[in-house]
Amino acid sequence: MSSIKKLIKRAIPRHSLKSVEKAYRFNKAIAANATFGYPAKNMQVVAVTGTNGKTTTCTFINEIFKAAGLKTAVFTTAFLEIDGRNEFNASHMTVPSAWAVQKFMSRAKRAGVDWVILEVTSHALDQYRVHGVPIKVAVVTNLSQEHLDYHGDMQAYASSKARLLTDFKPKAVILNADDQWFDFFKGLVSSKTTTVGKNQADYQIKQLKLTSQGSEFALISPHSALKIQTSLVGEFNAYNAAQAAVVGLEAKISAEDIEKGIAHVPLVPGRMEPVDVGQEFSVLVDYAVTPDALEKALQALGSVTKGSVRVVFGATGDRDKSKRPFMGVAAAKNADFIYLTDDETYTENGDAIRRAVRQGIEQAKAANKFTEIADRREAIKQAFIDAKPGDAVLLTGIGHEDYRNMGGKKEAWDERVVAREILREIGAGK
Repeated sequence: MSSIKKLIKRAIPRHSLKSVEKAYRFNKAIAANATFGYPAKNMQVVAVTGTNGKTTTCTFINEIFKAAGLKTAVFTTAFLEIDGRNEFNASHMTVPSAWAVQKFMSRAKRAGVDWVILEVTSHALDQYRVHGVPIKVAVVTNLSQEHLDYHGDMQAYASSKARLLTDFKPKAVILNADDQWFDFFKGLVSSKTTTVGKNQADYQIKQLKLTSQGSEFALISPHSALKIQTSLVGEFNAYNAAQAAVVGLEAKISAEDIEKGIAHVPLVPGRMEPVDVGQEFSVLVDYAVTPDALEKALQALGSVTKGSVRVVFGATGDRDKSKRPFMGVAAAKNADFIYLTDDETYTENGDAIRRAVRQGIEQAKAANKFTEIADRREAIKQAFIDAKPGDAVLLTGIGHEDYRNMGGKKEAWDERVVAREILREIGAGK
């Protein structure tokens, strides 16, 4: 099939290709809807988009709804769940295709769920993969550099995200008032908008307390006050929880059930997920594949770690190359020690990927705290050997995934399993 696509692309003039692709994808979406009998019709759907925090926000929303006794279906990058039955998202894609979405919606409908919660990407919106799904509540978590290899620039990327608001016309929109792209999204919303933030917002995050065990804060509006506690680490997760809480309020769920649902989330797969075999330093696995996500994860650890913060990371091949130096800068500015390694190379040369990241590290004048080890297992092992009691080691880029694409070939790899194996190998556990 891929060879046929290549032949078609060669045969069509470049200036006509985009319109042809657009029509093709739209018709695929129509066909998928028809094949499954338009299953999303009359369903209640929450859609979450943004650059970072989508999976976590969806997880919070799911637990809030379940705490209220509602039956749910959830589709995220990390997992799918229908009426409490959880399964791993083996596709490694948030929204693989319109077919996958309609098939999922069909399953959700047969299960008789009350709400569907979808994590939605810019690619999915741009390529009609969620066409035909009625969005009742839309959430935009934040926006920072990602996917510019596809979109070209930040304006085009933001515009693709904004299609969730402009094309689907949800009844309610929840925005992060503290995000730098807030004004852009706010200016496009014609429906009811509710904002979340620290100060100038409808729901304000106050009395925020961050610890290595999670966070707690008050979510205050003129009409309500919620006391939120979560075991997820970092200020960014407080924002995720706050936006999820407002979704709960929009769905007329009680403050008690909202608080209970958020507190019930012990972890989100591959999102600041702890790995503990009794070692004297903390180890966390996080998906962070953008400069902003890496920066926030490291800052979160820095605020609660007594010792040094060490990061093992790289950049993904065949993806937005322009962000690679910025990944290096983010690590340089927020980590005490850096172990630059391979992430997933896909069809690119690992040395070239690391060279681009290294430029950012050197630009930030952090060469004195940086080690380059191409072999990821060896890089993780070295970070663990170097770690002192009270340190934190953050492993980023792979997150929840169960394989790596190295040179175009799939290599079995679960970062959490690998970390446990190495910790035991070096005798770091008790």
